[in-house]
Amino acid sequence: DVAGAGPGSFNFRYAQPSRDGWPYLNVFYPTDLFPFTDTAETDPVTGKTASLLDRARAARVQPKLFLTNDSSEYWGRAASLIHITADGRRDAPISPDTRVYFIAGAQHTPGSLPLAKRGTVNDLDVLDHRPVQRALLADIEAWIEDGAAPPPSAYPHISEGQLTDLAGLRFPAIEGVHTPQHPRVARRLDFGPDFDSRGVILREPPQVTGAFPVLVPQVDADGIDLGGVRLPEVSVPLATLTGWNLRAPERGAPAELAEFYGSIFPLPANKEARAKAHDPRTSIAERYTGLDDYRRRVTNAADELVRQRFVLPQDRDYVVERATRLWQAVTEPRP
Repeated sequence: DVAGAGPGSFNFRYAQPSRDGWPYLNVFYPTDLFPFTDTAETDPVTGKTASLLDRARAARVQPKLFLTNDSSEYWGRAASLIHITADGRRDAPISPDTRVYFIAGAQHTPGSLPLAKRGTVNDLDVLDHRPVQRALLADIEAWIEDGAAPPPSAYPHISEGQLTDLAGLRFPAIEGVHTPQHPRVARRLDFGPDFDSRGVILREPPQVTGAFPVLVPQVDADGIDLGGVRLPEVSVPLATLTGWNLRAPERGAPAELAEFYGSIFPLPANKEARAKAHDPRTSIAERYTGLDDYRRRVTNAADELVRQRFVLPQDRDYVVERATRLWQAVTEPRP
């Protein structure tokens, strides 16, 4: 969960469990290493062909895997590399024993209300994705114990225009909002001739020889991620929810990503407010006739997630209640 392109830090010299790739930490550690996919891929620079599960397959102990990431991991942990080719041009095949799930519009940790900043430029993403995690845990248990196939993978595809490089991102021009310019890069690092074969680091710090491509989720006209599992706050929007935020200027480095925090940008209240702010997004009043209309659509969206097995039946009411609380947060004046 939330590993992005990074494996665990084990079985090599100086390995440190829990060492992982952050947007601007652990940059030159062996955290994001080729191969990234569970089926064989070829590095176009080195010509090496490998997969994450080569040793497991050779030993005939290939596991069943769920690889789950949220929007933050595409910006801060190069998550797209787990399902695209190493040249960044095509979707990579996924093993029949693997599922890849992307929780659209979510930050690294579950969000909460009320709206607030935390050393960030923007208010924090409020999406609570724990219900999806609970359902997926039940799904993988049923797959292993009972042989019940889990939901199909749900993640952004290059072939469907759901992934983009930074230059191609079509985020709407919301007044005062700036998209990140420095997503996490999985660098090509040379730790010496014995690293691949023996796990022995002889070159420290490593030689940087380039980087793998960075792709992030493309967005719709509201700035909401395309593809993946979409909770009601995303599929029935009152705001643009992102997996990225920026550091507040008083913390320093204001152009850098804030530590896996996301952002919320409420939609304009009505057509007049939209025009005044020059906001290209359709307003709340233009989308919904009122709270009852919104709650009805949220309930339908929650029921569909239950049907797809991305939300447990016992969590359905909680999911609806969470989305309803967001209505109050974005439509009522803040103290």
